Amino acid sequence: MIRKAIFGGTFDPIHNGHIHIAYEAFYKLDLSEVIFMPSGIPPHKLDKKITDPFIRYNMVKAAVKNEKKFVVSDYEINSPDLSYTYKTLRHFNDLETNVEWYFLTGTDCLMDIEEWSNTREIFKLCKFVVFNRPGFDIDNIICQKKKMEKKYSADIIFLDANLLDISSTNIRKNIKINRNVGYLLPESVYKIIKEYNLYK
Repeated sequence: MIRKAIFGGTFDPIHNGHIHIAYEAFYKLDLSEVIFMPSGIPPHKLDKKITDPFIRYNMVKAAVKNEKKFVVSDYEINSPDLSYTYKTLRHFNDLETNVEWYFLTGTDCLMDIEEWSNTREIFKLCKFVVFNRPGFDIDNIICQKKKMEKKYSADIIFLDANLLDISSTNIRKNIKINRNVGYLLPESVYKIIKEYNLYK
């Protein structure tokens, strides 16, 4: 069966760490494609200032334009509703019924997955793949993984990889104080950030 992963996130901005994670998942899970899914209106970030969805979409598109196994979807940014993962997974499962779907996200999402809408359906519609992020204890992650697997009969994969310690938050902070961040993200993305004078 064909295996594809949806890589969900705000991508504000997308950076080299995201590209690295996508490649780790692609090779370790034997995927045929990774679909980057910039969120339109993330329900958990309604109180935060987020860059316009179409600018974030264009940054992701620019970042992966030369990567043959990566594509970008505008499904969530074109939706008038809040970006709920279960809706996205439902849509893609209906769209391609012959695909085994994976959902790629950070460990922070695994830790608060029960706060998401329709948690049980999310686990039914995909294999849930999590990568570690700085500040998370591996024992806590494994404990949560086992708890969720037991409670929801979930198939959760912990992507054990040497990840780059880069975060969108730190990139935004460094841009604000006029530090160079060109080495942390694709040149094409940095060009868009400068063009729109983002994160100042």
